[in-house]
Amino acid sequence: MPSYDIEALQQRLGSIRSETNPALVKQKSRDFYWYSPILKKQLDHVTGDIIVSPASEAEVIATLAACFELGIPVTPRGTGTGNYGQAMPLSGGVVLDLSGLNKVTNVAPGRVTAQAGTVLAEVDKVTRAHSGQELRIHPSTYHTASIGGFVAGGSAGVGSIKWGGLRDYGNLIRLRVVTMEASPRVLELSGDDMQKAAHAYGTNGIITEVEMPLAPAYTWHDVIVGFPTLRDAAAYANALGEQDGILLKNLAVIAAPIPHTYFARHKKFLKPESHVAVVTVAEQALDAMLAFTRRFRTGEILMRTDLLSDEDRKGLPPGFELGWNHTTLRAIRVDPTLTYLQVLYPYPNQIDLVDRVHAHFGDEVPAHLEFVRFDGKVTCFGLPLVRYTTDERLEEIMRIHEDMGAPIFDPHRYTLEEGGMKQTDDVQLAFKREADPKGLLNPGKMIAWEDPTYDYKSGKRFLFPGLIERLAG
Repeated sequence: MPSYDIEALQQRLGSIRSETNPALVKQKSRDFYWYSPILKKQLDHVTGDIIVSPASEAEVIATLAACFELGIPVTPRGTGTGNYGQAMPLSGGVVLDLSGLNKVTNVAPGRVTAQAGTVLAEVDKVTRAHSGQELRIHPSTYHTASIGGFVAGGSAGVGSIKWGGLRDYGNLIRLRVVTMEASPRVLELSGDDMQKAAHAYGTNGIITEVEMPLAPAYTWHDVIVGFPTLRDAAAYANALGEQDGILLKNLAVIAAPIPHTYFARHKKFLKPESHVAVVTVAEQALDAMLAFTRRFRTGEILMRTDLLSDEDRKGLPPGFELGWNHTTLRAIRVDPTLTYLQVLYPYPNQIDLVDRVHAHFGDEVPAHLEFVRFDGKVTCFGLPLVRYTTDERLEEIMRIHEDMGAPIFDPHRYTLEEGGMKQTDDVQLAFKREADPKGLLNPGKMIAWEDPTYDYKSGKRFLFPGLIERLAG
């Protein structure tokens, strides 16, 4: 690990808040990388040299200018809820803690502007009070994740059954990004240009402000429906997701025995043998959703939050905190040997594919599905648990998924390209060269920068299309 002149940096930072206590620096150098046993082995030793906590965009600019002059790398951090080491400083240097940029600066009909470090739940608190609006999409870490961190490291989440993912046109409006140069520039990105910085882990600019669309804020209810087979649960969820008149916020299917075993606060409502669909539905659509559910003879309503007593509702997490990465988190808390995968079951044969894949693996890879709109069609992502044994078996499990037609977005890799989440192409590389000519922003995370010979166009399916393909398409 190279050594940096941290003392000279602190002198240049002046009154900008910083911290060099090794224990605190190590704490802020972490995210949820330990979901992966592979990343845990690779990244456990990683730590920065100093935390810098700017309180304004001007302080971000001053910090980047000082780091550029001294050749010190900078890794941006929101609240550290990412899962792949996105916010971990592989080359040491500065951990740029953006949590001090935490103001909602504008609310208008259908849109909100917030500084990058603003927690998503706080954004909604302001927009609901202002005009009865809320964010359209957010991760399951809604109560702790920042809006800038979600854009820089996320891809989809709660709301994606209605609105799709961050890759889809209209789900981001504008990004404000600061470059890493001798005199850092502030860029306003919109349209396709936003894809240069969205889900780029801060490798080609520091996001300081985000403008996102809003939808009307409704009262949401959670309904858990139990089924005797995974196929029944998945077929029900897929059909429910296609009911355009039923307003849903989230729609997850989780195979037995995961819910009863790992969902401690919901356990009394669940059955060990039940595969469940966890549905978050707008209050005005609840009756329609229940009527639709009655058409599925094998389904059984196990819980409705609208019918719970105050005592039963007390301390009960929202339904979306049973889904997405919270499913994995709740399982790992009980059994630390578990890990997970990220899988796409492509439309239109997703239910048959889910059935075949999970019949093949059985209890070694218990199913967890999140139903979303992907390229305009209802399908599902898999976030299955994996009963981890060896790295070799984990790689084999992923290869079998791919061979069966279920693309893997590998959560056991910390680089953009290897995870398959974003295709780095010539447009992105040009932007990286322009915005970060010394390669000081989150080094080690973009292979195409570190190794120009890397073949990132090797026939994989990418969750974020490359900009060349996007512009040509």
